[in-house]
Amino acid sequence: MSNSHCSVVPKYYQQILALVFAVKEINKNSNILPNVTLGFHIFDSYFSERMTYWATLELLSTHYRFVPNYQCDKQKNLMAVIGGLDFEISLHMAAILGVYKIPQLTYGSFALEDAGQSQSTPFYRMVPNEAHQYTGIVELLLHFGWTWVGLLAVDSESGEKFMEILQTLLFQRGICLAFSERTPKASYFEEYYDMIPQWLQAYLAIAESKSNAVIVYGEANPEFSEPCTGQEKLDSLPSSGFEMSMTGHSYSIYNAVYVVAHALHDAMYRSRAKDRGIVRRWRPQLQKLQPWQLHPFLRSVSFNNSAGEEVTFSENRELEAGFDITNLVTFPNNSFIRMKVGWMNLDAPPGKEFSINEDKMVWHRSFHQVPPLSQCNKNCPSGTRRKKKEGVKFCCYDCASCSEGKISYQKDMNDCVGCSEDHYPNRNQTQCIPKSISFLTLEEPLGMSLAFGSVFCSLLTILSLTIFLKHQDTPIVRANNRDLTYVLLLSLLLCFLCPLIFLSRPDRVTCLVRQMAFGVVFTVTVSCVLAKTITVVLAFMATKPGSRMRKWVGKRVASAIVLTCTIIQAGICTVWLGTSPPFPQFDKHSVRGEIILECNEGSAAMFYCVLGYMGLLAIVSFVVAFLARKLPDSFNEAKFITFSMLLFCSVWISFVPVYLSSKGKHMVAVEIFSILVSSAGLLGSIFAPKCYIIILRPDLNDKQQLIKKK
Repeated sequence: MSNSHCSVVPKYYQQILALVFAVKEINKNSNILPNVTLGFHIFDSYFSERMTYWATLELLSTHYRFVPNYQCDKQKNLMAVIGGLDFEISLHMAAILGVYKIPQLTYGSFALEDAGQSQSTPFYRMVPNEAHQYTGIVELLLHFGWTWVGLLAVDSESGEKFMEILQTLLFQRGICLAFSERTPKASYFEEYYDMIPQWLQAYLAIAESKSNAVIVYGEANPEFSEPCTGQEKLDSLPSSGFEMSMTGHSYSIYNAVYVVAHALHDAMYRSRAKDRGIVRRWRPQLQKLQPWQLHPFLRSVSFNNSAGEEVTFSENRELEAGFDITNLVTFPNNSFIRMKVGWMNLDAPPGKEFSINEDKMVWHRSFHQVPPLSQCNKNCPSGTRRKKKEGVKFCCYDCASCSEGKISYQKDMNDCVGCSEDHYPNRNQTQCIPKSISFLTLEEPLGMSLAFGSVFCSLLTILSLTIFLKHQDTPIVRANNRDLTYVLLLSLLLCFLCPLIFLSRPDRVTCLVRQMAFGVVFTVTVSCVLAKTITVVLAFMATKPGSRMRKWVGKRVASAIVLTCTIIQAGICTVWLGTSPPFPQFDKHSVRGEIILECNEGSAAMFYCVLGYMGLLAIVSFVVAFLARKLPDSFNEAKFITFSMLLFCSVWISFVPVYLSSKGKHMVAVEIFSILVSSAGLLGSIFAPKCYIIILRPDLNDKQQLIKKK
């Protein structure tokens, strides 16, 4: 063949150099196969099924005589075959080599067709199982968030298998294919223009897609960087045509040569150990060794190569190793260098199978953003969720805000999640914030204001009581049962002090005490007012000639009214405590951002029974006082009691709807406010006029004024 028609693929030439280098290195090494020289034959498959069979049969024939299964050349002792860059070529070779049980070491990466193929086909694969590559590809895509990717696979059986497996994995991990196209299978014997339509279709798919990430599954390309002249120099070729550093395939071939050498060495060493002969018997033993006898030694081979890496096979005759993640750094002159930026090893500890160093990566200058995006649409930010679009792939979606009470703390969450009961979403609904425990305290302005009102009114009550005690012998104090007046003032004092219990931290004791104290003390207060009102009416009726009411006028009737009314309320409270007493609880749902520490009243019915009973006493007092408000008496309290009871009833009637519509600490504040206002109404309406007369108008504080008639 003339030089004008000679052509070469430098990439494959490097693989040949790796084979030659390894053989020469072993032949020079006295520690492996001493006194034995390894040789080799090199054949080209031309990416053709017919030529692959021809080359394989020629390996089994005498040199220059194509007679299969016949050898007259004693120097041609075939022990193993290294070859099969892709799956189909390897199968074609195995169809013949398997008949003779000749070991076949493949240096291309491909997956097994089925579980039993590793047993039926005598492959020794110098790369890990291709399934590990699938996992690494998916992890790499997820690492950079590339969920909208293209797929190009060679139009072959291997490409079909690759597409089938990878599409399933991508779908399971939430990655969509923007397109999937087949590229033509390479062959020396096909015209290039026959491949143009298929290449053009793949080119258009890439150009029209928004995807910036494309997965390419190809085969070695037989095209050939013009006809060679025989004067070319490898170091003058660009790196795209011939890499000066060892490639992965060349490294696998280098290891394959050493695997065969170590297996032969082990076979000879064991034969020598059995024979106990001398060194000159090694060559006869090697010549008697048949290829099929090498399999046990190949399966058990284990050594460290010159790079310090362990070379050993798994049970499926696959190299036990991982895969490197390589970054091809390209330059304007189309040259490139390979940089290792990570690795994939499924035998690594959990969580460390995939590793990549982004700081070492060099992205192409055409990318405006690094790492580039490859998505159907922009990510849904935190605080939103994916919303499915009808009629498109699941990687294309809209974004919808999280519903109330839920958050999304990561981009592109399929659904928002609710916060736990003791947390609540922040304003942007991106994270859950711990709720603060809330209850009405003296430290905050509202609690401080209510406490001030409570203390101030208590001081006014004490002042009123002091004035009455100092002027206890005056007619205005002695009128309408002086002792009953003192009891009323003391009960009002306790009413003003009750809010201080409500302003303490709710616990088991305070929850039991505060409503009971409120109910009983207020009942004493209202029953005292009722007793005063009835006393006024009885006193007026007793002044009529011949009236039989004189015997009812006195302290006993008033005391009986107060005691009876109080005992009834105490009984209601006792039933309340015995059946369903109040208790402290945490309300985690009523107020956003707060856990309300409150007193659960236990039985709402009993609580409203207590209020209802007080309301009944107040209404009776109001009716009686209203009827007696115009009786001819200067010191008649009925008109003041009428106003005080009107105010009292108004406060507590309006209390119920306001209380029910309030939440948290505001419920407590409403009750305290109602207590203070109603108590202050009684104090101001009943005792303010009397104190005015005692201090500022002593002239009106005499007996004549007391008995004066209209």
